[in-house]
Amino acid sequence: MTEPRVAPPLEAIDVHKRYPGPGGGSLHVLRGVSLTVEAGEAVAVIGASGAGKSTFLHIIGALDHGSEGEVKLGGTSVSGLSTEGLAAVRNRHVGFVFQFHHLLKEFTALENVLMPRLIAGGRAADESARARELLEAVGLGDRVAHKPNELSGGEQQRVAVARALSNDPLLLLADEPSGNLDHHTSKALHDLLFDLRESRGLSMVLVTHNLELAGRADRVLQLVDGVLVPA
Repeated sequence: MTEPRVAPPLEAIDVHKRYPGPGGGSLHVLRGVSLTVEAGEAVAVIGASGAGKSTFLHIIGALDHGSEGEVKLGGTSVSGLSTEGLAAVRNRHVGFVFQFHHLLKEFTALENVLMPRLIAGGRAADESARARELLEAVGLGDRVAHKPNELSGGEQQRVAVARALSNDPLLLLADEPSGNLDHHTSKALHDLLFDLRESRGLSMVLVTHNLELAGRADRVLQLVDGVLVPA
């Protein structure tokens, strides 16, 4: 008996994105982008500044809608969902790591990692062990009570990675995750991402200018003239 096919974490199908342009025209940033990411696969997306890489990441991560096309996360279409619906999908299925960590400065590392679970309706008393385990996994088990201003830039970004994993996402999306770090700290973060990918079976899409990071992915694609092509 044939096993049923498990839907891939991500399917983007013929995604377009237009923005209003001057004089009543439109700026066509994405022109039919398609991408399937299988379970455990790491895909890097490179391209010139302004090519639309972050726009595409926001659409596949349910932060924004495309103008046309469809995005499926785990086989479920997110196209056409309301703002509230997109937020619910993001919180359940997508983990984000941005160039700037966006930690809440008044909260500890542990509280920052807890936040997505609390937003999803969890109780701090029930979720703390999971948050501590994630901080251990990123090498910060001894820094759980530290606030962001008491952490180095690399440590802050590790907290952001732990936070991105707190809801056990189908897909981890990283937008220039080491773009604000020095070379040594960048390499440590890259090692961490791929160690986590190996140990947790993470599926990842990495938008980056860092060719060293891109080269570690299973596939490297380039966004050129609004479409993805092999790099």
